[in-house]
Amino acid sequence: MPPTDRKSEDTNNLLPHIIKGIQDRKGKDIVIMDLREISNAMWDYFVICSGTSDTNIQAIKDNVEKVVWEEMKEKAAHIEGYSEAKWVLMDYFDILVHVFNAESRTFYDLENLWADAKSEHLTDLI
Repeated sequence: MPPTDRKSEDTNNLLPHIIKGIQDRKGKDIVIMDLREISNAMWDYFVICSGTSDTNIQAIKDNVEKVVWEEMKEKAAHIEGYSEAKWVLMDYFDILVHVFNAESRTFYDLENLWADAKSEHLTDLI
């Protein structure tokens, strides 16, 4: 089955693995934005989080990739921003993962830009 034909069940199964990958590397301020009811949205979900340093941002991306591959045998279709580590994008077809540093997250303010989406804010793990 081509990746673009994945069922919503597959997307929902992928979300917890993405979250686990983020939380395992101490990603902060995790927000899941449900875009399914927004017309012309290209993805079903945004998963947004912050890292505390360039190294932390890269570790979050690396771990999300590792966990998703180990648990779901899925690879991101596209990854961007890894070397700069200011805003890393991971495109999992129906889910777009955003890993920001604090400055970039404030500047781009995706939560406000997509404020009409349903959002779930997750509690940071200690």
